[in-house]
Amino acid sequence: MPIAAGSGVVQFRPAHRLLFPTPMPCRRARKLVPADLFARRASKNYTSSHGFTLARLAGSACLPDLLTSPSQRRRQPAPRRCVRISAPQPALAARAAVDSHTGVLLTNHPVRPVHFGVARCQAATSASDPHPSCYKKSLLPCRCLVPPHIAISQSHTMARVPGGTPLAALLFLSLLSSCRAAAGSGANPTAVVLPVSKDATATQQYVTAFRQRTPLVPVKAVLDLAGATLWVDCDAGHYASSTYRRVPCGSKPCRLFSHSAACATSCSGPPSPSCLNDTCGGFPENTATHVSTSGNVITDVLALPTTFRPAPGPLAAAPAFLFTCGATSLTRGLAAGASGMASLSRARFALPTQLAATFRFARKFALCLPPDGAAGVVVFGDAAPYGFQPGFTLSNASLIYTPLLVNPVSTAGVSTKGDKSDEYFVGVTGIKVNGRAVPGLNATLLAIDRKSGVGGAKLSTVAPYTVLESSIHKAVTDAFAAETTMIPRVSPVAPFKLCYDGSKVGSTRVGPAVPTIELVFGGNDATSWVVFGANSMVATKGGALCLGVVDGGKEPRTSVVIGGHMMEDNLLEFDLEASRLGFSSSLLFRQTNCNNFRLG
Repeated sequence: MPIAAGSGVVQFRPAHRLLFPTPMPCRRARKLVPADLFARRASKNYTSSHGFTLARLAGSACLPDLLTSPSQRRRQPAPRRCVRISAPQPALAARAAVDSHTGVLLTNHPVRPVHFGVARCQAATSASDPHPSCYKKSLLPCRCLVPPHIAISQSHTMARVPGGTPLAALLFLSLLSSCRAAAGSGANPTAVVLPVSKDATATQQYVTAFRQRTPLVPVKAVLDLAGATLWVDCDAGHYASSTYRRVPCGSKPCRLFSHSAACATSCSGPPSPSCLNDTCGGFPENTATHVSTSGNVITDVLALPTTFRPAPGPLAAAPAFLFTCGATSLTRGLAAGASGMASLSRARFALPTQLAATFRFARKFALCLPPDGAAGVVVFGDAAPYGFQPGFTLSNASLIYTPLLVNPVSTAGVSTKGDKSDEYFVGVTGIKVNGRAVPGLNATLLAIDRKSGVGGAKLSTVAPYTVLESSIHKAVTDAFAAETTMIPRVSPVAPFKLCYDGSKVGSTRVGPAVPTIELVFGGNDATSWVVFGANSMVATKGGALCLGVVDGGKEPRTSVVIGGHMMEDNLLEFDLEASRLGFSSSLLFRQTNCNNFRLG
């Protein structure tokens, strides 16, 4: 909205021209092709790992002009960064105030006008005036010309607030503060957090909440250890903000985010996050239902608390967090109230890497998933040692570490040839029940096939229970049954195959009194993740207590999927810098749980 009406204005170039590299415009002669033809061409290199159909892009798409020679491109004028000031005219303006958490500019008091003139433009070339960088790594260009949290229309009037400070100076100071926040000044948080709860309905998903947009609004999303980035429902009426910005086609963030030529070019409706032209295209995926669609890639404010208990602390705002717009239909199958999915994967634009780049802390996060009726947390950044009530701390030395493996073949629903998986794989080399190695495990299935990407073991917050390839599932359940012959069995309760009379099972500090299951990592220097009854057994209807592993079929994409139930009340540290996973085993053994986590 304009700060003041009047004929004397300060004209700003549209923010997206300042924030991203200027994309090469489509030539008039360049052919616009129908969306279905583009989808067919663009999908030649796409593969679907889940068997769903890739939705066609809406409208038309402008294909890259591959005939333009490098010499022709070099002759194009350098991109210009301009702030034009028109001829001076008096106008009514407003006093400015800046919200301490979000930096949003507030205006409400009339003040005296001020006159400005002259127009200044300066070419921005890599040699004479490089774009400033406010990030540790060049993931996103720094918004150091127009504050990314302030919506600036095509023309604004310059005003002076009482005390002689020009409104432009306030804009500039606000700009600097946002850049400093992104660059890691002394005021930067060392960690930010997301609260976690478990959906008690049939989904059994883990849900988080954060604040986004301007003005800030609470948003619920399902936590996901997979996915390319955060995606939220942007359909009409579901997304309103004054600070969202498109990511232009061909810009560096677009090239880094998507290797495809996906680009929105023909939306004819009023501009909105779901209807933007010359905008980078992404493919948000609901990993719970294995459905994916196309969607615009945009940026907006994302705010997270800096402390966790006894009360949420001040918000730290990432002013230009990149995410993808999904359709309302994509939220089907998610927990009630969830309008998207928040990716914790190793992808470049997932939360861990984007937040680390914004706040200049380590690419590391700790995950503590809660059971029903309790609270858990995801903490990003340098939070170790991890504190729990009452007075218990868990240091790095207390954790057991194993390498995080990279599957050389993407496991995403939509991918391009040569993409690697962004999910977290670990090197499970064996499984033990009650301390004894499970016989008959196919070692080939436990390893990742380097050509096909099939096999191996990964962690998933979307899978409620651990899923095992059929032969592995049979070997584990047979071994467990052999160790529990003294406990009366009952009829299986789907989706489980091995169930007991819960009234005949004893209780311990770490859950039902049943044999432990160990996931063995590594070879000679083997380490084990010990799983106690609280994480191996599931209480079901009729008082049955079932071994919480599910048969995943004979030819699953991944042989072992460690599901959410097995991770509950365990602290897991994902260190992306060192590419390793740290795990505590059950916190119940130490007389605490995820509900007792505190930061600050």
